[in-house]
Amino acid sequence: MCSNLEDKTIKNQNSDPGPRANEAINAAKVRLIDADGENVGVVHVTEALEMSEEAGLDLVEIAPNANPPVTKIMDFGKYKYDLQKRLQESRRKQKTIEVKEIKFRPATDTHDFQTKVRLIQKFIGEGNKVKVSLRFRGREIAFTQLGREKLQAVANEVEAYAKVEVETKMEGRQIMMILAPR
Repeated sequence: MCSNLEDKTIKNQNSDPGPRANEAINAAKVRLIDADGENVGVVHVTEALEMSEEAGLDLVEIAPNANPPVTKIMDFGKYKYDLQKRLQESRRKQKTIEVKEIKFRPATDTHDFQTKVRLIQKFIGEGNKVKVSLRFRGREIAFTQLGREKLQAVANEVEAYAKVEVETKMEGRQIMMILAPR
């Protein structure tokens, strides 16, 4: 029963992964920066807490790994809000690379071939990777060399703007390769 109580206390302490503030700061001395951004110097944490209370703001640990930890007197709620907004903005700017798939057959004729090559060019232009697969049905499996030649022709057509990331390889009844933007 005692261990469950200890586990809950530990979970409550570690539930907020953000910076520590006010009484949660567990260092004896801290390097203090006041509300105006001026460096006060190394002071006891109790003195820093008193200064933050006088200013009507919070004492926030900015660099916990420094020796001594760097703290700043600021509005903790506003700081967490700004931190959350910056994180959200960085996620929004990330580009996710998708893998699009184009399927060929050994009997794909020239017009269909050119149409699919233009589609590959469009996908590569958008910054995505393209998985080119050629599927064999029935007795077509006897002509795997013809399939490899078809995929090599695709690679030659798109070599100006795409590079072969994964060479042609056989997977069951299909041959595949992956193209990536140059």
